[in-house]
Amino acid sequence: QVQLVESGGGSVQAGGSLRLSCAASGYTNSRYCMAWFRQAPGKEREGVAAIDRDGSTSYADSVKGRFTISKDNAKNTLYLQMNSLKPEDTAMYYCASDLWVAAALAQSEYNYWGQGTQVTVSS
Repeated sequence: QVQLVESGGGSVQAGGSLRLSCAASGYTNSRYCMAWFRQAPGKEREGVAAIDRDGSTSYADSVKGRFTISKDNAKNTLYLQMNSLKPEDTAMYYCASDLWVAAALAQSEYNYWGQGTQVTVSS
């Protein structure tokens, strides 16, 4: 059974940094496409960053140059390094994965989801 558990969220001031982690179990990271999504109150869930099986990455325009997605296949863990955080980055952040993904930042492509970790950025 696939399980994804996020950690690393918290409260930070604008301009600060956080690193989110997503520990996966029940499968091998290297065979899956993985992504980070976020959902702010009153808004739809949006794709933030994705990484496919060969390590190719995709980013939402709003986070390019500030966020970096990576994975450690030996630890079966996905990461999201978030720098230069802005108040508009405040949201619940979710980890997602699936074997086959056609559109890397589309939530409908992913069947496996974590419970989320809250990120709050104050101005």
